[in-house]
Order: sequence, then structure tokens, then C-alpha cells
Amino acid sequence: MSRRVVRQSKFRHVFGQPVKADQMYEDIRVSKVTWDSSFCAVNPKFLAIIVESGGGGAFMVLPLAKTGRVDKNHPLVTGHTAPVLDIDWCPHNDNVIASASEDTTVMVWQIPDYIPVRNITEPVVTLEGHSKRVGIISWHPTARNVLLSAGCDNLVILWNVGTGEMLLVLEDMHTDLIYNVGWNRNGSLLVTTCKDKKVRVIDPRKQQIVAERFAPHEGLRPVRAIFTKEGHIFTTGFTRMSQRELGLWDPNNFEEPIALQEMDTSNGVLLPFYDPDSSIVYLCGKGDSSIRYFEITDEAPYVHYLNTYSSKEPQRGMGFMPKRGLEVSKCEIARFFKLHERKCEPIVMTVPRKSDLFQDDLYPDTPGPEPALEADEWLSGKDAEPILISLRDGYVPIKNRELKVVKKNILDNKPPPGPRRSHSTCNSDFSPALEEVLEEIRALKEMVQAQEKRICDLENKLCQFTNGTD
Repeated sequence: MSRRVVRQSKFRHVFGQPVKADQMYEDIRVSKVTWDSSFCAVNPKFLAIIVESGGGGAFMVLPLAKTGRVDKNHPLVTGHTAPVLDIDWCPHNDNVIASASEDTTVMVWQIPDYIPVRNITEPVVTLEGHSKRVGIISWHPTARNVLLSAGCDNLVILWNVGTGEMLLVLEDMHTDLIYNVGWNRNGSLLVTTCKDKKVRVIDPRKQQIVAERFAPHEGLRPVRAIFTKEGHIFTTGFTRMSQRELGLWDPNNFEEPIALQEMDTSNGVLLPFYDPDSSIVYLCGKGDSSIRYFEITDEAPYVHYLNTYSSKEPQRGMGFMPKRGLEVSKCEIARFFKLHERKCEPIVMTVPRKSDLFQDDLYPDTPGPEPALEADEWLSGKDAEPILISLRDGYVPIKNRELKVVKKNILDNKPPPGPRRSHSTCNSDFSPALEEVLEEIRALKEMVQAQEKRICDLENKLCQFTNGTD
């Protein structure tokens, strides 16, 4: 009886292909900042890339369909006074993006569906709480408006973007520079890696370290860690001999790895991109010209090498499309946006299938754009799994939803100053005046909104006119 040598997997023949030249994004001056972030963020509507800019920091936002050569005067998002280090699209609103910068601030931006004529310079909200540069930001996977930032002051801060307030500050947990932070599937736990060589699993609401492991990889270079959907932790790092290595760990038993594999000798830090629907992890090294991918299963050796996508040019950064932005009719299971020095090249990962029908096994229900919790519910201790959607009929992005920031007024919590008066006299004195003021505010708001709409219409007409004359 012959023993089966080849492991059966529907992802064994996944292959990567770059798109045609006319579907790339050309003439983009990608940032040269030395920082181990991906420099690129993408969602079903937009592609955002951190770019070089004089006097401050900026990133560019392009509608996905706007391929080809980018106009050198294309508007940028410019509000930071120092280089931008990280950007992240909100998973619950495709028009909202957050940016972190060397200027110690985090800014949240509303991106219009049309291409603006001028640079976007006014964020919806600026979050100030770090004392040193901020290099990492990450939105909560299931709670609305919860944003995480980690800075070189060794702090992790959680914000409620809807009110512009700090929710939690995780201090005295990291003794050195934080390399990366990742949420688990429902956003109840964080995993962090740090220059002090420790990987920590943190419960942010209890503000305590649930589990930690010193030196999962023995080398001195940065380690990266992400959660898998089963709650295990996947890490990339270096051996003592500077070989790149990957590991799979159970945080309930952190001493022994589930799997540990050496890979190659190269000094680029491996950025892991994980797809929980297929349990595939893609490893992209900065400065590498390849993407390796592995399937994580519950049978030995647990992390199974699938294949490598190779190209000639090294990557400066990498964007990873959420599942709802893929073309299901073409059996596309992942799409990367590879940054070169002057362009961005989409790379499509496909499972070869003969049938044109929807492939249920490739596309289980996947997290959609609706949050499962409000920020206050999550903070009070509630957890919820992501709200899933079917991709059977493809995904149509939702129209522009405005992010409203309501800053809490500290005066609401205090009694008015001055001598105490009876409740009835207060009401009788102030009610008519208050009503008048509120009426005036309403009228002003309506006027501002009408003017904003008029400006938008004019900008759209101007865009159409300039496009027509081109």
C-alpha cells in the first residue's frame, strides 16, 4: 500500500500574478522613512500610500479605479508637521482613515468619494496623548470608533474617535520600543512585540498582561506577532545566526512552540498578513522581492509551506486588501499592493478553478463593514464576534458615511456657578433664551451644510470640466 506523500489542500496551487501595466499606479514618490510599517493601506474603495513631502508628513489617497500615471498635482492628505509613519483604514467606514506621525499625534480623516481639488488639511479629529513619535495604529475589529496607537514613549493608548477621548492608557507594561501590536478576532486581547525581546498577550480593559514569552526567537532583530483565528500566536523573527524564522505558539502554554521553522538568511523584517477565512499567512519582507505563503492547520507540522511568489524588484511596503474587496468571480483569495520606489503594483493571488460558479469553500462568510459593538459597550466588558456577510453576489461598497465627533462638554457635569436658585426660577429665566440660541445654532448648521454641499457640487463640476479638457 503506497503512503500518501502529498498533503491534500485546496490552497496548494494558489499562484500570484501581477496585474497588467495599465492597472498599476505610477509616478508616486513613496516615502523613504526608515520604519518597519507597510506604508500602504487599502480597502474596497481607496488605496492610501505614505509619500515623500516637503515640510511635514503626507499620504496620498487614490480611488481604486484610478490606475495609471498619477498627476503630480494630485491632492495629498497633509496635516502632520513631521513624517507619517503608519496609516490604517477604519474597518467599519471605508471613507475614514487614521494616520500616525513623528509629530506625536494621531489624526483621523474623512475622505470624500470624489477626488478633491485641494489638499485635505483638516482632520476630523486630532488625538494628542503621546510624548514621542507614534509608529503604530490599529482599529478595533468589532467596536465602532475604537482606535489603538503605540508610540516610542512605550505607551499603548486606546481612543474613542467618536468623542476624541482617551479610553485607556497601557503604561508600565513595555520597557522599550514597541515593534508591533495586533488584535485577536473579537478584539478582547492584544499581542505586542517589544525591543526587550518579550511577546506579551494583554487584556487591555483589565490593563494586565495575561501571558508573556521572552525571546520566542533568539536573534536580536525585531519580532512580529499576530493572532490566528484559533487564538494561537504566529511570530516571525530571527535565529541567533540571523536566519529568518517563523513560530506558532499557544499563549496558554508559552514555553514550547507548536511549530518553529527556519527559513532563509536575509535581514528584512518579515511582515505577516493573515487571512482567517482560509488560515493562510503571507510573509512579505521589506527589501525582499518575494511573498511566501503558508497554511496553518491543526495537523503536524501545523505551518505548511504552500508556495512563493517571486518578482525581480524589491518591495518598499505592502498593502493587503480586506476579503470584501476581492473579485470572487475570478477565485481571487488575496490581493497585495506592492510599493516600488515610484509606483504601486497590485498582485492577485488566485486558486485555479474551472467552474465560474461561486466557490463556497473558498469564500466563507467574512467580516462586513458593520461594527458589532459601540465603544462604551466594549469598554464596559462586552465582547462580540465580527458581523459576517456573504460574498456570493459580490460586495458593493457603502456610500460615504460621515464620521461625527461629539466632544463631551465638561460643563455638562458641573452645576452652573453663582448663587443657588430654585429650579423653577432657573427654568423660567433661561428657557426662552436657551430656545432662541438653539434655534440660531440649528439655522447656522443648516446654512453651513448647504454651503458645503454647494462647494462639493462645484468641485465635482470643476473635476468633470478639467477631465473633459484633458
